[in-house]
Amino acid sequence: MAPLPALFVSHGSPMLALQDSPARRFLEGLGAALPRPSAILAVSAHWETAGGPAVSLATQPETIHDFGGFPRALFEMRYPAPGAPDVAERAAALLEAASIPVGRSSTRGLDHGAWVPLRLMYPQADIPVAQLSIVRGATPAQHERIGHALAPLRAEGVLILASGSLTHNLYEFRGQPVDAPAPQWVSEFGAWIKSRLEADDRAALLDYRQAAPFARENHPTDEHLLPLFVALGAGGHATQLHTSFEHGVLAMDAYAFD
Repeated sequence: MAPLPALFVSHGSPMLALQDSPARRFLEGLGAALPRPSAILAVSAHWETAGGPAVSLATQPETIHDFGGFPRALFEMRYPAPGAPDVAERAAALLEAASIPVGRSSTRGLDHGAWVPLRLMYPQADIPVAQLSIVRGATPAQHERIGHALAPLRAEGVLILASGSLTHNLYEFRGQPVDAPAPQWVSEFGAWIKSRLEADDRAALLDYRQAAPFARENHPTDEHLLPLFVALGAGGHATQLHTSFEHGVLAMDAYAFD
């Protein structure tokens, strides 16, 4: 069996779980377009830990509704996939072998950065899922190193699903409709990321806050882009699978790293 790709997907707003859009329709077809994984390691922008990444060993991860002010239907959603504690321990062992300290949680569930795209990709919730955190205050290069350490999982039937948002400045959200056009400062940033990924220009990507146009406008803080660097480190050649915008300010790009 060929190694599975490492994926980066943009989860945008929690409304992705309810609201029709090109990004939602893309994710609804993505699972069927991939070889079926034996397990999934989800890396979400919504779980940050200090000092190093952490893995969840939960055997039946709860569905975490880590948001407010949205319709009741969102809070009633569940994603009852079984946990994958063996995959979490394997990931921890790979990270520790690379001298990356790892924490462990026996109770951490799936936050919306994980369960919203998974619910669209694998609605049967029948593939075991473990979650890995990003590291608060760590650099893109440090997250690429985390991904590189995890790369052997791809040949073991594990899908590495890194979930963030290609752009994420919610301060600029002012009630725009879901199909609002993207302003130049959003579209130029997305085009730059695509060009640098396709050129495998890792030096520029890892220095994106200095090198990319409108980097700080699109990411006042960078936790929603850090999962991209985990996928980049875990994979090789980048292929853009999807591009669209929601509410003007959220670029919903997705990439596979083979």
